[in-house]
Amino acid sequence: MFRIRHCLLLFISITTFLQAQQPKKLNSSEIYESIQKLNVLGSVLYIAAHPDDENTRLISYMSNHLKARTAYLSLTRGDGGQNLIGPEIRELLGVIRTQELLAARRIDGGEQRFTRANDFGYSKHPDETLDIWNKDEVLSDVVWAIREFKPDVIINRFDHRRGGQTHGHHTSSALLSLEAFDIANDTSKYSAQLEHTEPWQPTRLFYNTSWWRYGSQEEFNKIDKSNMLNFDIGVYYPTKGMSNNEVASLASSQHLCQGFGRLSTRGTQQEYIEFLKGEPLDDSNDVFAGVDTSWNRIEGGSVVGNVLNEVEANFNFVNPASHLPQLLDAYRALQNVKNEHWKAIKTQELKQIIEACAGLYLEVSADAPSASPNSTVGLNMEVLNRSDANITLVSYNLSTLKNAISKNIPVPENQRLNFSEGVLIPKDANYTTPYWLNGKNTLGMYNVKDQQLIGLPETPRALFIDFNLNIEGTPLTITKPVVYRYSKPDKGELYRPFEVIPAVSSRITDKVFIFENDKQKDIEVTIKAGKDNIDGFVQMAYPENWNIYPQKQRIQIAKKGDVQNVIFTVIPPNQQSEGIIKPMVNVDGEFYTNELVEIDYAHIPYQTVLMPNESKVVRLDINKRGENIGYIVGAGDVVPESLRQIGYNVSIIQPEQISADNLRNFDAIVMGIRAYNILDELKFKQKFLLDYVKDGGNMIVQYNTSRGIKTNKIAPYDIKLSRDRVTDENADVRILKPDHTLLNYPNKITAQDFEGWVQERGLYFPSEWSEEFTPLLAMNDKGENSKEGSLLVAKYGDGYYIYTGLSFFREFPAGVSGAYRLFANLLSAGKEDLKPLKN
Repeated sequence: MFRIRHCLLLFISITTFLQAQQPKKLNSSEIYESIQKLNVLGSVLYIAAHPDDENTRLISYMSNHLKARTAYLSLTRGDGGQNLIGPEIRELLGVIRTQELLAARRIDGGEQRFTRANDFGYSKHPDETLDIWNKDEVLSDVVWAIREFKPDVIINRFDHRRGGQTHGHHTSSALLSLEAFDIANDTSKYSAQLEHTEPWQPTRLFYNTSWWRYGSQEEFNKIDKSNMLNFDIGVYYPTKGMSNNEVASLASSQHLCQGFGRLSTRGTQQEYIEFLKGEPLDDSNDVFAGVDTSWNRIEGGSVVGNVLNEVEANFNFVNPASHLPQLLDAYRALQNVKNEHWKAIKTQELKQIIEACAGLYLEVSADAPSASPNSTVGLNMEVLNRSDANITLVSYNLSTLKNAISKNIPVPENQRLNFSEGVLIPKDANYTTPYWLNGKNTLGMYNVKDQQLIGLPETPRALFIDFNLNIEGTPLTITKPVVYRYSKPDKGELYRPFEVIPAVSSRITDKVFIFENDKQKDIEVTIKAGKDNIDGFVQMAYPENWNIYPQKQRIQIAKKGDVQNVIFTVIPPNQQSEGIIKPMVNVDGEFYTNELVEIDYAHIPYQTVLMPNESKVVRLDINKRGENIGYIVGAGDVVPESLRQIGYNVSIIQPEQISADNLRNFDAIVMGIRAYNILDELKFKQKFLLDYVKDGGNMIVQYNTSRGIKTNKIAPYDIKLSRDRVTDENADVRILKPDHTLLNYPNKITAQDFEGWVQERGLYFPSEWSEEFTPLLAMNDKGENSKEGSLLVAKYGDGYYIYTGLSFFREFPAGVSGAYRLFANLLSAGKEDLKPLKN
């Protein structure tokens, strides 16, 4: 019984409208498609490493054309990627990319699963990846996904034979899939899982190959394809009014933070999968060859199938409610089958179809978007039957109550019933936050101990309602999560998930505070009430050799949602030092130390994330020259804020504002990360930037990718970008020109300045450059040749052009002292005669 409930929670987390958009209301075509899918008992698991790795064309084809239950297992949540739409990185970026995957699956019809692997950034070899990830734990999660999902077919996105030739995460996903295929049915492997599931042996394992694996279409045409299946994934779906590749393009375009918005495509397109393991292929070109995917697959299923196949064959698009008697017959028969796995899945699918055919509208909306434990929230329930079916609301169960609330009320056709309840959120209710962020994580793994949570895309909601109905004499329970429904004059009706939040949370304005000298700084802490009548105090935890005053401050907030700002004065030590400060808010004798982070983008649901509210404080030994910096923003980095921390005046320059007059008065111009990849205007404005350098300016260009450069000339001299990178943040850094001014003025840069770097040294280094450029640093990952393109400088006219692939955008938020000192030198190029900035 526990496992069935788990399946129900998983189904709810994937298929219901926990998300921000309005609840899905199936039209006749969608009901028909759901019935078609209901009559297929086959499943496909697609496996890769990251969000946006998945082939949405193939997932959509399997789900919408073959009507198979299809899921994407992404080993990571993409925490190590870049963010093109906002400032969120690392864990918060992983939350965004998780939701983008769920948005994609809502379009292509798939489901979504994960492992506990943490995307620590680019890896050049699977050996490195599996060492950092903890191979045994990630393999156990892949086995768990196979045992829970029970796929007939597994398709790998990547080739297990390409270790060291591509991203180590990619190859690792294929290697783990290969091994899990062999052991998922072995009861001696990860036997603790068998308390909740049972062994499973998939029928076949494939690799989703393509011409790019062989270098060109011409080379691919030459190879023997007798061991492959191929599909025309350009099929057209009349009930959708779209082709499969159009659906896939829409799904893929949900990955907006990675810049995957794209045009849709149409027409015939071949997709290939190479057979790797399992039952041999036959001549049918059928991925399910030898697998019975009909209702005859399970004992007692033929009775259900006979009814549902007739509904599908004679579906009434004008009046789907006419099929309710047959659907209810099938539902009752389904409860007698012995296969618990398919019974749980198909019961939920069938209930959704019955709900749609009856035109049932069931909704539970809270009177506020959130509430804290031990507080009361008002719930408004709406029950509406838009068919002539005989339906009775027998009772409803609140997830916070032991006993159902009896009603026994007929639900007349098209007459809305409304009910209100006040619900006490239990004192021990879990907060609404991503479950994988609750534990202390490592570089490579998220710490999740609850086996039932591992793999779920989201944390199951704490508050939901079971509507216990009787439809034409058949008892039926439909579960709905509590949501928050509201409206805005300029947007209309909107939905948000209902969330359980702490009674109080706090926020420090910055995650890193840089003290360029021993002068004190005032730091603002914002306290936000999660309930009415907050009365308590806040104090700060801080390092031993630092001082903060006052020791405590009183907080009183009358209304939920209001904030109170308090100022603490932080006094750094005289010498270079770093540590952590943390606000601790005490209310009713309990300390609250988390920040409530809110993520709000139009293409994904509104998210709240509880993160430790702590900031790094760094007493930095740094010198600077120049004062006014112009910054042209690229792909969502926090470099401008970081430069302000060390005393620079930073002005954001919009691309259309780039002109000789507007650039003239800046001591340096800094190009944001990937600016030349995303700012179309630079193709017209580059002349002004280079003229600024020629006339004596100092220009620093941070990394760009080699593809999609908006201008033919990003530098005054020839430079060729590549995919060279150094992923080991501890890789040895060799100083090539120890006497060069940029490494000596105004700060002496040594190997010590490269200690404590995070995630990587740098990425997309130039591989070739003209003789005018001087490389200053050399570095490489283990076993690779030296990379000397991480920091290049050239004199151009009277000024300096500097190109760097060093990952300053990651080091600044981490408070890496050496990164600040080196960047200060870059900003000071050509300013040896200037006096230092006044401290």
